[in-house]
Amino acid sequence: MIAFIDDHRGAHGVEPICKVLPIAPSTYHAHVAKRRDPAKLSARARQDAALKIEVRRVFDENFSVYGARKVWRQLK
Repeated sequence: MIAFIDDHRGAHGVEPICKVLPIAPSTYHAHVAKRRDPAKLSARARQDAALKIEVRRVFDENFSVYGARKVWRQLK
């Protein structure tokens, strides 16, 4: 929904689109603010972003065939 609003906000505006879609304008604006400034993300979200890089590295190094359990074991 965020991408849709981004694509059409120039023509219609954020608030009218949010009236039709099941999303509050404040939710949209909060999401955009976090996307622009990663320091506004929660500690968990920042940690997940860092771990995502490691998970991708392990997955790619093993020919993209490892499942969740094997990736988890490899990271331990």
